[in-house]
Amino acid sequence: MSHSISPTQAVLLLEDGTVHYGKAFGKRGTTSGEICFNTGMTGYQEVFTDPSYYGQVLIMNSVHIGNYGVKDTDVESSGVKIRGLIGRNLEEQFSRIQAKGSLDEYMRANNIVCIEEVDTRSLVAHVRVKGAMNCIISSEITDIAALKAVLATTPSMDGLELASAVSTDKEYELGDPASPVRVAVLDYGVKQHILQCMVERGAYVKVFPAKTPLSRLREFQPSGYFLSNGPGDPAPMDYAIPTVKEILKEKKPLFGICLGHQLLALANDIPTFKMHHGHRGLNHPVKNLITGRCEITTQNHGFGVDPKAVRKAENIEITHVNLNDESIEGIRLRDRPAFSVQYHPEATPGPHDSRYLFDEFIALIKQHH
Repeated sequence: MSHSISPTQAVLLLEDGTVHYGKAFGKRGTTSGEICFNTGMTGYQEVFTDPSYYGQVLIMNSVHIGNYGVKDTDVESSGVKIRGLIGRNLEEQFSRIQAKGSLDEYMRANNIVCIEEVDTRSLVAHVRVKGAMNCIISSEITDIAALKAVLATTPSMDGLELASAVSTDKEYELGDPASPVRVAVLDYGVKQHILQCMVERGAYVKVFPAKTPLSRLREFQPSGYFLSNGPGDPAPMDYAIPTVKEILKEKKPLFGICLGHQLLALANDIPTFKMHHGHRGLNHPVKNLITGRCEITTQNHGFGVDPKAVRKAENIEITHVNLNDESIEGIRLRDRPAFSVQYHPEATPGPHDSRYLFDEFIALIKQHH
């Protein structure tokens, strides 16, 4: 089956055969990846530059996209990390006087294939029911059979190691070198505001490539370790899990976020699993089981830690749970100063309810130092 499209039109094909037609923006071309959705109404530029979205085609659930333009400082990495973008209404006129340009121009500059005029709320409802799957967007191929053939070559996210693809290739430092709080960060796709949250609290941070051995981390003489967020399946990260096990033997403070949370679980023989459609957005309710208080959190993950295995583990305490589906959102070890959360406490974009976790990490380092 083919459908006539003009140079400004685009087609979206899902792995289950669902087809949507719309209008092209951004780069003209073809792209594919796992489809996922974000429920946030704001912060789209930070979302697009989040390395945890690497390899994914993103649906923005909000009706309007691009309505306040783009700005150089509203980024979480060096460039756009999503594979493609699906929106409802692209706004050509942006409202923010500080903006440097339109979203269309930004996506063109970053070579991202996009489609608008898609009923995104209907599409999100479809993904919520059917689950995560691969998809393809094209503004150059019209034939559905040809698109299916290209889509068939797109690898599944399940079992796909992507963290090393987005990690820094060289070490770098942030903060005051004189600070006694020295944090060694393993970069699996770290967001810049995570680093900033630690620097703002007085930490001297050194960021290391994902495959850095512990011997190299030790040369920095860290007083604490941080395991970052990142894309892909944590289970095949055979270079990271042994390193985390070695770090834990040092009994120094350790904090993990998102992928880092999953790696801490795997290092303690807790398996991870592929979620039906993941958690992504700015409004996920999480209960802190230690304080009894609820936090509205920012999330971006398609994998989780096995709740049954966590509850059976004698050396692990569950600290946070998701109030929507009771999935595990935070753990800490009983026998050493290590803890992690599945969500994003730096919350850019999103509410700052959970930034106290950085305070707790810095306090833990000072206490042990």
